[in-house]
Amino acid sequence: MKDWKALLGPMRLPFVILAPCCVLLGLGTAYWETGGHINWFYFVLTLIGGIAAHISVNVFNEYFDFKTGLDAKTQRTPFSGGSGTLQARPELQPGALAIAWISFALTALIGIFFIFVWGWQFIPFGILGLFLLYGYTVWIAYNPILCLIAPGLGFGPLMVMGTHFALTGKYSLIAFIASLVPFFLVSDLLFLNQFPDVEADQSIGRRHFPITIGRKSSAYIYIGFLLAAYVVIALGVVFGFLPKFALLGLLTLILAVQVIRGVLANSENIPGLIPVMGQNVLINLITPVLVAVGLFIR
Repeated sequence: MKDWKALLGPMRLPFVILAPCCVLLGLGTAYWETGGHINWFYFVLTLIGGIAAHISVNVFNEYFDFKTGLDAKTQRTPFSGGSGTLQARPELQPGALAIAWISFALTALIGIFFIFVWGWQFIPFGILGLFLLYGYTVWIAYNPILCLIAPGLGFGPLMVMGTHFALTGKYSLIAFIASLVPFFLVSDLLFLNQFPDVEADQSIGRRHFPITIGRKSSAYIYIGFLLAAYVVIALGVVFGFLPKFALLGLLTLILAVQVIRGVLANSENIPGLIPVMGQNVLINLITPVLVAVGLFIR
């Protein structure tokens, strides 16, 4: 029992709340387009799949970072550097890997269910999603561009549009536009969390922008992606792709201004950056939910 409790560490459950927030946004777009006609059993399955996918990628990341020795070199923060569970309990490696694969399989099975329900159109999204779960730590983290966009792709277009498809049987422009909000925000979330890990990541051959161009220059990429999320919301409403109440998502701009100031002031000061990383997490959780709320208002 103690071993199973310890294995909750690599799952990083406090961060798994991000998946329901993104699934909720997909529910919002489906609700808006169908006039509220939702199959709630399908929604529950989609929610389980999203959570399983997030657990899978978290545990794979923790496992492979331990195997490469990265976690032993990382300056751990509350938002980066892993849980430290496998460093403290190396004998838990097989159990952690089993959880990663079980979560992976559960995600795949739910995807297969929706392929039978709606048809082959779901297959490309499913395959790409499964590739990201396993491949992020193993391959993607070694390419700066892919490392930047992969997290947002997984939690944005794949999770939001995947949820929309699971509930409606079709892809739509409104779901795509809405999915760009978590695309930019979640890419930024993982991007900022790389700032404390530059030296450790570089030691095992990883290549992301904080390594290749430095933290100070990367701060401007972070700011560009953060502002892009709000531009998507505003333009989505202006051009009629999103309902006017989706502008609720702009409320977190108040927090975003503080984050921008903090990133510019502390890009090289990791202790000073930690509170900013926490605020960045809040933006990632609250903004998609606010946009989803706007979609539920008719």
